[in-house]
Amino acid sequence: MGYNTPTPVQQLAIPLILERKDMIACAQTGTGKTAAYLLPLIDRISHANYNFTSTLILVPTRELAKQIDEQVEGLGYFAPVSSIAIYGGNKGDEWEQQKRALTSGADIIIATPGRLMSHMALGYVKLDQLQYLVLDEADKMLDMGFMDDILKIVRALPQENRQTLLFSATMPKKIRDLAQQILKDPEQINLAISKPAEGIDQRLYLTYDNQKLPLLEHILRELEVQNMIIFTSRKSNVNQIVRSLRKMGFGAEGIQSDMTQEEREKALQGFKNKQYQILVATDILSRGIDIDSLSHVVNFDMPQDAEDYVHRVGRTARAASTGMAITFVNENDMYRVHKVERLIERELPKLPLPEGFGAAPVYDPTRRDFGKGGGRGGNRPGGGGGRDRNKRRGPRPEGAGEPRREGGSRPPRSANHAPRPEGERAPRPEGVTAEGTKPSRNRNRNRNRNKSANPKPQGTPQAPAQE
Repeated sequence: MGYNTPTPVQQLAIPLILERKDMIACAQTGTGKTAAYLLPLIDRISHANYNFTSTLILVPTRELAKQIDEQVEGLGYFAPVSSIAIYGGNKGDEWEQQKRALTSGADIIIATPGRLMSHMALGYVKLDQLQYLVLDEADKMLDMGFMDDILKIVRALPQENRQTLLFSATMPKKIRDLAQQILKDPEQINLAISKPAEGIDQRLYLTYDNQKLPLLEHILRELEVQNMIIFTSRKSNVNQIVRSLRKMGFGAEGIQSDMTQEEREKALQGFKNKQYQILVATDILSRGIDIDSLSHVVNFDMPQDAEDYVHRVGRTARAASTGMAITFVNENDMYRVHKVERLIERELPKLPLPEGFGAAPVYDPTRRDFGKGGGRGGNRPGGGGGRDRNKRRGPRPEGAGEPRREGGSRPPRSANHAPRPEGERAPRPEGVTAEGTKPSRNRNRNRNRNKSANPKPQGTPQAPAQE
């Protein structure tokens, strides 16, 4: 597998795991945490000859589940260890394959909490003799709202003789609270919490939204880009950026949560196989995805949280290599820069725009107007000029609904509206029938007359409806 010497987290974690101690480990992304727990667990399983599922690894995303499953196959190639990844978004036959593995007892199950809960609800999941529980990327799982699912799963597991390992890239209070609930006298490992690897050349450009695509093209033509991941917080931007890059002549593909699992795997595998140079993605790729020798990461927009910045830029300069992380910051996201700098304990260089790009926004980290008014261009990739009705909205995390605008008014109708759940009807405007026509005025008048003893004379203006 190419391992010659263990990384610091592996040096510290492997002996503790072999001693069967509970452990909470915090280390920056890309430091070899997965192998830190897989190597000792595979060693234990291969010598124990269990005839039941001994190990459960919980992870936040499908991609990470699949990747860990592949690493089990690689690291345990000469060991009698079986594993399966359990995640959603599959075809029907894959559900049956997962069911067979859960009932027959694969040695290692790597699962997303939601899909594992779906299987557990049907009563055939056998985890009553589980020996090892691993929570990988625990902070991300809690950010995604999996706390209740995790606690339900843990309550269904044996409490005695179970070793629990918690790995996280950050250590907020909610992680410590979770650790207190599920770990027993844990050993702690803390290595360079929430700091990008030293080999990352980090740069910021202050730019209006309509300057981002031209700036991206300039960077691609000026720098020696072997391969690049471009992160955007809005999944609606992914396809637009991909189309623009292809028009510029660059090979590009996109990946975001609305795609099927098969489409996501195909896009990621094509990028790993160097079929195209650029992958445009949402934050589903910011955690745990291991891509060899990634030369560049671009934050097309500033991530929502400072921790997300660390995870995004951590896709490059992995395993002691070097790489470059470039972030575009518009006039409404400058306050986020200060949060990142405070977290990583260093100031990020703000580079001037190349010649011919015009004026850039003036850096003001105290500005917090969340995209209201002013500025050039909208929040669409390269959108510029004119008035953008969506401009007043702040950036939206992936999968979230449309926020209400300041003052409580409804956002304008647009193609970016969050989709209505399947089967739910749109609210019918008052006074419109199911056939889409307004009832006759006489019928309305009669209905109003029945409602009130003192009807308003016809033609009297009504008070404006409250938003």
